[in-house]
Amino acid sequence: MKTDQDTCKTTLGNGIKILTKKMPHIHSVTMGVWVDVGARDESLAENGLSHLIEHLIFKGTEKRSAFQIAKEFDAIGGQTNAFTTMENTCYHAKVMDRHLDTMVEVLSDIFLNSRFDESDIKSEQPVILQEIGMTEDSPDEYVHVLSGKNFWGEHPLGRSILGSPDNVLAFKAEHLKTFFQKLYQPDRIVVSAAGNLEHDRLLSLIGPSFETIKPGNGFPERTPPLGNMGVDINHRDLEQVHICLGTRGLPTADPGRYALSLMNTILGGNMSSRLFQEIREKRGLAYSVYSFVSSHVDTGMFGAYAAVEPSKSIETTRLLLEQLLRLKQEKVSDNELTGAKEYIKGNLFMAAESSENQMVRLAQNEFHFQRNIPLKTIVEQIDAVTPEDILQLVNTLLEDNALSLTMLGQVVDQTAHAEIVNAFLDT
Repeated sequence: MKTDQDTCKTTLGNGIKILTKKMPHIHSVTMGVWVDVGARDESLAENGLSHLIEHLIFKGTEKRSAFQIAKEFDAIGGQTNAFTTMENTCYHAKVMDRHLDTMVEVLSDIFLNSRFDESDIKSEQPVILQEIGMTEDSPDEYVHVLSGKNFWGEHPLGRSILGSPDNVLAFKAEHLKTFFQKLYQPDRIVVSAAGNLEHDRLLSLIGPSFETIKPGNGFPERTPPLGNMGVDINHRDLEQVHICLGTRGLPTADPGRYALSLMNTILGGNMSSRLFQEIREKRGLAYSVYSFVSSHVDTGMFGAYAAVEPSKSIETTRLLLEQLLRLKQEKVSDNELTGAKEYIKGNLFMAAESSENQMVRLAQNEFHFQRNIPLKTIVEQIDAVTPEDILQLVNTLLEDNALSLTMLGQVVDQTAHAEIVNAFLDT
């Protein structure tokens, strides 16, 4: 079925969706095998399994060793990788269009026939422990892990996607196979491809093998958490204090997502944003300062980050909250909103020229909307946002005082930071 110009969708008999976007002006194809399964679908004892499976997929099948998998992609100049998020896992590759058959064959083999051998698990466990250590050694990344834990509490969204070292070391082949067979269900699988390809050709290559995947026995229910208010200080001997504010955001498919994206751009999404200009350009307090949006199927977080020297952390925390309060109390100007709209639309159209981004858009649109959303529709929704929409959204997100402050480094005065947050919540 054609969903719009050059975009096609086929649903296999077992529920797997095959999506393509034809881009005849390029000479490559990017394909992703997506599963609507991620870290939030794990129990506490399973935390880290989705990410470990992502690693083990490339360790070998009955037909290919890990070296052969790597060699086959290298031999055609291809690129392959995978990633795990809170809600999705994706195995993807990019090749020249003439190598489509090889890419499909290898990706299908590793997805359908991975061995999950005990010896491979043992050799990969130290690699993941190093990945965990690398994250903890990167305070600009690690503070976001801590912020998620502070804001989401004991909910699975508050855990690390990588899992804990104890869990990683405890996993056995039987754990991976059971989790894979239970959660990797056909109605949660999407194959998306973008580039110089024909839909029917991809369908003929991938359909017969993916039709063999059988339905599972039920999927764990996803329950939305409530955001927490709290100040979490993590002392560490660092040159900088890393500051992360978090408040309620929106689910991925919420109608207010366009206003949220524009609000994020205005607050701290680019170099002309309020946070960048006030904290970096005007006062020289931080090299890195920005706001961010993290959205999930049923909830979300909106926040801001800055890294400053310890003696400037109180001032910077105050400035972050002042700019958030300004958004809450004053409508953004028409000029500011117009600039944010043009910035977002420009990024959308430039991203549309990439087969990788188109592959991702196809899958994400299917998961969240069950259809492709044309860029024209997105642009219309962006242009329709008003200053009143943003003002109303900010006040809605902050109405229940779910604001968290997470800090990592040599924090000078914990009490002072807590008082700043409380003063903001009292306004």
